[in-house]
Amino acid sequence: MREKLAAQFKEIFGRAPEVITYAPGRIEFIGNHTDYNGGTVLGAAIDRGVGVALARRTDGQRRFYSGHTKEIITLTGEPKKQTGAASYTNYPQGVLAALPAFGLKAPEGFDYLDLSTLPVGAGLSSSAAIELASGLAFLEVTGQHPPRETVVKVGRHAENHFMGVPCGILDQGVSGFGQKDHLVFIDCRGPRFDTVPLPSNAHFWIFNTHTKHSLVDGLYAARHRECMEAAKALGVDRLVNATLAQLASANGSLSPEASKRARHVIEEIARVDASVKALPTGDLAAVGRLLTASHRSSQHLFENSTPELDFLVDTLTGTAHVFGARLTGGGFGGAVMALTSERFGQAEANAVAAAYEKKFGAKVDILHTQTGNGATLL
Repeated sequence: MREKLAAQFKEIFGRAPEVITYAPGRIEFIGNHTDYNGGTVLGAAIDRGVGVALARRTDGQRRFYSGHTKEIITLTGEPKKQTGAASYTNYPQGVLAALPAFGLKAPEGFDYLDLSTLPVGAGLSSSAAIELASGLAFLEVTGQHPPRETVVKVGRHAENHFMGVPCGILDQGVSGFGQKDHLVFIDCRGPRFDTVPLPSNAHFWIFNTHTKHSLVDGLYAARHRECMEAAKALGVDRLVNATLAQLASANGSLSPEASKRARHVIEEIARVDASVKALPTGDLAAVGRLLTASHRSSQHLFENSTPELDFLVDTLTGTAHVFGARLTGGGFGGAVMALTSERFGQAEANAVAAAYEKKFGAKVDILHTQTGNGATLL
């Protein structure tokens, strides 16, 4: 990717970039909506992501170019949220706006180019990838080298405060701390980051439905609000500190919706911890059952699934060589992840896609991916 970014940057801006960075997309392996509730989560950085090439300017102009729009967007002054064709600049702009909150300096002017190998709208967190790649590039050209935890927090701050998405640390944490042949474990109370080895016979298949609600359209925020309501009613600061016994004894002090959201989060945290224990033993069948149980909880308790995602999970879990399947990402559309053995191949994936097309009259994109390393300079 480095060579392609450098060549395209020179073609667009007429000079070589000073710095080139890369950050991967991620699979939310298990831990759906547990992060902002202070819980634990497992994710995998994948072998596709976003690259950023950057060179400073002395006139204060910030010129952005993306393969998505194929035009230069010129901005000046304080970072401001854009709409239309320029809306993709909101992610790097959000990072620029976040840097001073961490005592870090933002570059005043630059030429910026990004290139993505991630499918759009697949729940693989292209937003976090562009935030991490942008953050590393901005820091490198200004000679700043904070700890990786800070770079991750800058990305999350951009998402929360500039984009207005009340996400937790999962997406940025996995993109920042990814390691090939490992999953990233995050205890969001710290946050604390660690890695868990992934058995070599584990394969990921992503089925992208292209059905997608924007996470900013109120659905994500509503779930966040319901979780906070539940925590308050249970007398805890975050649901990670609540128990099923507390929930059972709440005696109707929670709305039915908040009660279901709380149960999902409490049980999902337990599924994450059970997965961490099962993975080192190589028991992928046990891990697969936890993944499928996670989806059923998303389907019935957290209610962030869709008929399309449910159909894919039903079809996949009835297919040979599939250990388990679940929605990946925030939900409300997007993609399903299947954990399979090496015996599940393109023919099996195509059969699942054909069943989906027969049911819904629409095609599903298939992505067979592997784990990859986290954000880095190229």
